[in-house]
Amino acid sequence: MLLKMHLVSGRAYSGLLGRQGSVATCLRRGNSLIKPPLCRNVSLSSQRCTIMSSWIIDKYGRNDVLRFTKNMTFPILQFPNEVVIKVHAASLNPIDVNMRNGYGKAALNMKRDPLNLKSRGSEFPVTLGRDVSGVIMECGLDVAYFKPGDEVWAAIPPWKQGTLSEFVVASGNEISHKPKSLSHIEAASLPYVGLTAWSAMNQIGRLNQHNCTGKRILIFGASGGVGTFAIQLMKAWGGHVTAVCSSDASALVKKLGADDVIDYKSGDVAEQLKMLPLFDFILDNIGGSTENWSLNFLKKWSGATYVTLITPFLLNVDRLGVADGMLQTGVTVGTKAIKHLCKGIHYRWAFFTPSGPSLDEIAELVDSGKIQPVVEQVFSFFDVPKAFLKLEEGHARGKTVIRVTNK
Repeated sequence: MLLKMHLVSGRAYSGLLGRQGSVATCLRRGNSLIKPPLCRNVSLSSQRCTIMSSWIIDKYGRNDVLRFTKNMTFPILQFPNEVVIKVHAASLNPIDVNMRNGYGKAALNMKRDPLNLKSRGSEFPVTLGRDVSGVIMECGLDVAYFKPGDEVWAAIPPWKQGTLSEFVVASGNEISHKPKSLSHIEAASLPYVGLTAWSAMNQIGRLNQHNCTGKRILIFGASGGVGTFAIQLMKAWGGHVTAVCSSDASALVKKLGADDVIDYKSGDVAEQLKMLPLFDFILDNIGGSTENWSLNFLKKWSGATYVTLITPFLLNVDRLGVADGMLQTGVTVGTKAIKHLCKGIHYRWAFFTPSGPSLDEIAELVDSGKIQPVVEQVFSFFDVPKAFLKLEEGHARGKTVIRVTNK
């Protein structure tokens, strides 16, 4: 019966596994039960931890909606390709602030587990946090490349419960072995921004280690998490990088490898860019009016590409509904792409894409010394609201990291 259910439905099989066969967070070494230090309410009959500490929201709003709880239900494996990770460190990204405020809720609810949504009546409680570095506690039956005790890192998609928690569930294809050269604090600063930059520059922009040498790259918003990663990635692949940031971040971006630095506070950026040769690629982390003039600094009819991370997709779906929002988004991107293609320029949108294999490649760059984490500030697990306030101040110089456990 169990085998039949596994063949028909991973969900049905994994549900039985969660009730009957799961060791969840309690590993067994010989005949001794090993209980994680923060785990409470352990049922000796099932040998499973049942609750954990998390930061959650029960409604959308400002920072006061963040709530610490010691009674969050422990995550179980719903699919055979999932793992449970004990979170050692997490980090915050602008999307966490936006999601706390309700940004993207319509589109994200489309992707969330419909059975859980129906049983709870809404998406709440929601756990924020996308980045994780930690240790695998349990693996599903289909997980082949990882085992309990492995140190891993990952970026959890925004439609899943996040990492501001003692434990989190991730798919096996979302995780990667943590770079050996990094601590958990350092490793937690990289996955989400790294995969976002990788998606924009490699998957969408078609840049790689074989074709970047000598290419001129312009990066707007160069001192933030995505920007600091993108600078290092382009330098690792042999590109020439011009970084746009404020003067107080110039030392940082130069240290990371930027060849030229444009201070947006010292005068009109467009006027400063006129003094430089044209570019092969632009990564825009800023959006707004920047898009109106920045494409003029790309080489025409040479395959030059502009990629922006600021897109209206989630806003359109929130405002117009799923069907109309997707239609409006398609019309917008199609119109812009055709308009700029007629001028000899490729116009593209990019989004974060979870990918364990891409993290494998990033880990190799990290362990070879070509990419370094940029951690601006570390907060304790009990100071998560302070970390959100820090992130909302803007003008990031790298990442804001949460130390979830001291182990």
